[in-house]
Amino acid sequence: MTTLTEETGGPHLQLRRILLPTDFSGCANYALPYAAAIARAVKATVICINVVEPIVPAVGYTGLAEAMPITELNEQMEDSAEREMPDVLHSDDLRGLVVEEVIAHGDAAAEIVRVAKEREADLIVISSHGRTGLGRIIFGSTAEAIVRHAHCPVLVVKPPPDDEEASEE
Repeated sequence: MTTLTEETGGPHLQLRRILLPTDFSGCANYALPYAAAIARAVKATVICINVVEPIVPAVGYTGLAEAMPITELNEQMEDSAEREMPDVLHSDDLRGLVVEEVIAHGDAAAEIVRVAKEREADLIVISSHGRTGLGRIIFGSTAEAIVRHAHCPVLVVKPPPDDEEASEE
């Protein structure tokens, strides 16, 4: 939240809540130390969010004898999020900070923007997967959608160049 300072009348940035989206990938972990360092410096709460995106069944002929167990796959993704979130919450980077967890369901970008507004986040710190070209066209950019629609500033952390190349493949 931006407030005016008494001395200068200029803007003063006050960070109380930092939203840290994660999909538990190695690439997503690059944002963690940035969010933790900022939170530690300004004594902010870190809100870790994972969005479980629904699996939508394919329409038309799939060649399978029986339908895919979509409900079961969605439940497995939820269970996986609940198993992996504690690893993030109890990481060395976040040790000593006030940390909250959110597991949401739906489109990742839309849910992150919604939760940021709902929880009154003052900053979102997210890692970019570094996709370019066809990979970006096919998968889109969650980070870009968040930057476009978030009500608060967004810090996008790029992975090191060697990891960017790996995520493009």
